[in-house]
Amino acid sequence: MIVAASPASTKTAICESRWIVVEENANPSSDYFVLPFLRAQGHSVERHAFAELPEPGALRGAQVLFVRYIPPVWRRLITASRDEIAGVHLFMDDDLFSWSSFARMPLRYQWKLLRLSWRHQRWLRTMGAKLLVSTPYLQRRYADWQPQLLAPQVPAALAPLMQRTDVEFSESGPITVFYHGSASHGADLEWLRPVIERVLAADERIVFEVIGSSRVNRLFRGLPRVHVLHPMKWGAYQSLLRRPGRAIGLAPLLDSPFNRARAHTKFLDITLAGAVGIYAAGPVYGEVVRHRENGLLLPMDQRAWADAILQLAADQSVRKQMSSEARACL
Repeated sequence: MIVAASPASTKTAICESRWIVVEENANPSSDYFVLPFLRAQGHSVERHAFAELPEPGALRGAQVLFVRYIPPVWRRLITASRDEIAGVHLFMDDDLFSWSSFARMPLRYQWKLLRLSWRHQRWLRTMGAKLLVSTPYLQRRYADWQPQLLAPQVPAALAPLMQRTDVEFSESGPITVFYHGSASHGADLEWLRPVIERVLAADERIVFEVIGSSRVNRLFRGLPRVHVLHPMKWGAYQSLLRRPGRAIGLAPLLDSPFNRARAHTKFLDITLAGAVGIYAAGPVYGEVVRHRENGLLLPMDQRAWADAILQLAADQSVRKQMSSEARACL
């Protein structure tokens, strides 16, 4: 477990502690969890993509933290340099060590998790690695690792959105409802499809925005006023969040082993977008969402979700009030 320095030694710890963060590329896992945590502790941070290997000797005395994935070239480097490195760490915000939890994911995603995460467990033990996790669920599940729990925080680049004032929506103009899920949310998207069909049929002002591949495009084909955005890198997604005009964000979550490990980062995404959210009831969002105060917390009942979307779309004042309360929670 990573232990914060005592007040008497804080200055020395800050000066001497250097962390090398190894990540596939810029990503929300680093920006929501890892970087805020390390910087709050006063550590210096160097970010390295998979292909950006440090110069010989540059790892001496450093803490090395892998974000989700361990690329083979870095594994070889760490193995060869272990005696020089102060510590090895892995951060995970999904249940990356459980084959059964991601066995129903798309094959390409399964292969990535097996190759870059799951198969490295024994090696991590050999290296004496410490584990950092994003949720109490993962902390309990991997208690034998004595993991450090990190809470999601607003990334520095998105902090100005906490004060955004562009949450006014015309009563007569379009109302954008959105779901920004990744490839790992396929089952949640399929569950959401009849909800969106009912909503679009009931209120012609509503448009639906979703991120997804050609499979998602086929899923929503035939429905009016659906905008399918191509999957994008993290930097592009941050730019998307900065654009005004979104009213209602959706965060459905079916009960599955993989979903149980998720963090409530969609609450941050939806709130930073200037919208009010509808969230699946349960432990993932239940600790941050107060029903009818800073969002809606609903069981996974398709009729209940459709009715809630329509009610929010019809009441701009309620949307504005709950959106304001949500921003106050960030």
